[in-house]
Amino acid sequence: MSTPKPIDPNSVFALVANRDGEIFDHPEWLMLGAAGRNNRQPTSAELIPLPAGSRLFFLPDCPPLGWDRETRKKRPISRLKGVGNSGLQGVAAFLPPAYSRFLLPAVSYRNKEYTLPLWAYTAIGWSEDVGYVTTACRVDENRQWEPEYFDDHEVVAGVDKKLLRYPENRLIDHMSRCAVDYHCFAAKNFFLGRWECPLPVSPTCNANCIGCLSHQEEVEIKKGESCPASHERINFVPSVKELLEIALPHIEVAENPVLSFGQGCEGDPILQADRICEFAREVRKTTSSGTLNVNTNASLPKKVRAMATAGMDAIRVSINSARIDTYLPYYRPRGYAFADVLESLKEAKTGGLHLAINLLVMPGVSDAEAEVTALLELIDNYKVDQLQMRNLCIDPRQYCDLFDDEFANPIGIVNLLKRLKQEFPDLHIGYFNRFLG
Repeated sequence: MSTPKPIDPNSVFALVANRDGEIFDHPEWLMLGAAGRNNRQPTSAELIPLPAGSRLFFLPDCPPLGWDRETRKKRPISRLKGVGNSGLQGVAAFLPPAYSRFLLPAVSYRNKEYTLPLWAYTAIGWSEDVGYVTTACRVDENRQWEPEYFDDHEVVAGVDKKLLRYPENRLIDHMSRCAVDYHCFAAKNFFLGRWECPLPVSPTCNANCIGCLSHQEEVEIKKGESCPASHERINFVPSVKELLEIALPHIEVAENPVLSFGQGCEGDPILQADRICEFAREVRKTTSSGTLNVNTNASLPKKVRAMATAGMDAIRVSINSARIDTYLPYYRPRGYAFADVLESLKEAKTGGLHLAINLLVMPGVSDAEAEVTALLELIDNYKVDQLQMRNLCIDPRQYCDLFDDEFANPIGIVNLLKRLKQEFPDLHIGYFNRFLG
């Protein structure tokens, strides 16, 4: 999304929330954003009106920072006339799908003694001319994931219909909770008979990601070092019959049908690659339509090869970095090495799979000089077809504390995108999995 007239950073003011969550704009101090541990004013190229469908959060015990034009200093907003001088909190935005954020909220974490829930926190300010303003851009023009297309009344009707038609299918029952309770758009698609449909299959994982949506260690939660998982993980392995009862009717009726393993409500599907292979062979006995996709950590190269041979069409490999020193502290792999992930990229291309990289982006980290260099080399070396720029959902301070690296010379996410487009004009940069025809 863009605005005909660029937004002047010197017209965008800092926001603050009181203890009741009421939001106020500072009358004088300007908005700041954060890139990793560093705070700065956004540039005009980084500012857009807040997209429709965004959510606003306040950050308890995290006073916002603003730019005092009089002293030309970054200062915490500890008091504000008409609001009070206690309990002032920073404000953040959570953007809808398709938007890649450029800056984090600029707040002080000095007094925070908890871990923020798993959301992608984004800088936000206020302009008298525009209203709420954030730092992001739209990276995918696919409109199928717009909130306006997901009418929950229609979803519930679809859930009732599917449960009545397949009363013994455990996976449909599981996905009904994903659609109704967790508001998973992919699960809703299944019950609405369209577009990308999820196929969660794995109750286990061979990584222990810091920001896992479906599993967090109880010990770490009690210590305040983590937060509860935001999804309930599937606790069984669906049969091929259960998978086919979802996939085959969906391919038959859906526009642009994509069937995807590897959802937020499961571990990693590569641990159920044999089941996936059996499923793919059965689907391809019936139809050549639909895109069969797997979202995975790609930790087992031989399994990637097997899935390609069995008839899968696409693979999306999730990484937070193309550098081992940044990858390992976040993923905390169990029984595989970063070299295995790279070997899987090779196997994917050799096997004819459409290769997408799901890059978990963190401003001030992902755009650091060494990170950018490694990412460009990976895209070139493995002939990546698509790069999905996904905002990493995690407490920003928790993430930065994982690393000793200072992540020197960040170029800004907006400039990372420009660099990618310049060096790889054929690379599809987006946010969503693609229907391949």
